[in-house]
Amino acid sequence: MVKLTYSEALAYIHSVSWKGSVPGLSRITELCGKMGNPQDKLRFIHVTGTNGKGSSCAMLESILRNAGYKTGLFTSPFVKHFNERMAVCGKSISDEQLAEITGEVKVYADSMTESPTEFELITAIAFRYFEKEKCDIVILEVGMGGRLDSTNVVHNTAVSLITGVALDHTEYLGDTVEKIAAEKAGIIKPGRPVVCGLREENSGAARVIREKAEALGSEFIQVDYGKLKITKADLSGAEFSYGEFKEMRISLLGLYQPENAAKVLETVKVLRKLGYGLSEEAVRKGLSDTVWHARFEKLSENPLIIYDGSHNPEGVTEAVKTIKKYFGEKKVNLLTGVMADKEYRLMAKKLSEIANEVFCVKPDNPRALDAESLAAVYSEFGIKSQYFTDFRKGVLIAKEESLKTGIPLVCLGSLYMYKDFTDALGV
Repeated sequence: MVKLTYSEALAYIHSVSWKGSVPGLSRITELCGKMGNPQDKLRFIHVTGTNGKGSSCAMLESILRNAGYKTGLFTSPFVKHFNERMAVCGKSISDEQLAEITGEVKVYADSMTESPTEFELITAIAFRYFEKEKCDIVILEVGMGGRLDSTNVVHNTAVSLITGVALDHTEYLGDTVEKIAAEKAGIIKPGRPVVCGLREENSGAARVIREKAEALGSEFIQVDYGKLKITKADLSGAEFSYGEFKEMRISLLGLYQPENAAKVLETVKVLRKLGYGLSEEAVRKGLSDTVWHARFEKLSENPLIIYDGSHNPEGVTEAVKTIKKYFGEKKVNLLTGVMADKEYRLMAKKLSEIANEVFCVKPDNPRALDAESLAAVYSEFGIKSQYFTDFRKGVLIAKEESLKTGIPLVCLGSLYMYKDFTDALGV
């Protein structure tokens, strides 16, 4: 083992970020093998999907924790602190634990001919952490896709959850929803059930997943949104029923969150069949207690400021629906920044339906689009827009404008802006 400080551990993890995303399981298989395959000593709920993964994982973790299980949670990306990516019973890994385990994993990684990617290192560190903590069950979110994602080195899966399929990461996953569905269906394990959260409009993608499940002898469970009855949805949360689950409540905002909860409740039914003791009280409290930052999160009352991590056309469409539901005909101010490899023109066109004025910034990420180019796109759609090279200045001016006019401010376009945005607001 190499002894590292926390800052040295982070520097080492990020030192291979230049490799970017390199799909494939050979490196993570070798690395985990050198480590004694810690993932084989754990049981998982494996979660993939274009949107809704993180919220669904957070709800599942909260329910299982409320039922008395020792939970591990692996998600990405982090929104404020790196340690958020791996947590046990709702508490992020400590700086000391991260430094110690990274020092251990570094020895194995450095002995490899082909060095692992950044995400592979993080995945291996998380496996060792959850093994050391003796977690009863780990809720494991894929990084991208599924079939070749480094999390797919796990075998002991209780149930897989595929939240949805839409066009995103097409350069890696394919240019049709069917191709992307095939990649996401790669997490299904032989004889292990899979919950499918796709709607009927994605029937081609759902068929791909169903056929994969049948080929592996895995039970295929389709979420039935006809059973979902939303009785209330406002800026305090939502109340809904789903089949036998009556009068449930979630604090998470966004019209899509009751749908995510329906996917979670179908997964709960599967877990109960597998012998997990998930009482009605644990399910009810787990859902209502769930906190998940940067997903239609209310950050301020005066002015009303909301942050939403929507960063692809499907996510933005859901955000627009939610804004229309909450604010009616009233337009909102937008603060936005995007990655250059996203379909930002399509997103801007959709957002122009609800935008009063747009404040464009550049997220702190090498893939980010410059703010001036993004502002020009909104101008093409006839929306008043301005851009800022100084991120903090853009946030403060947008806030001041919303305070002056009483118009709500919604920030979206990338999860990578959350830390800088909340730091600028001082929240």
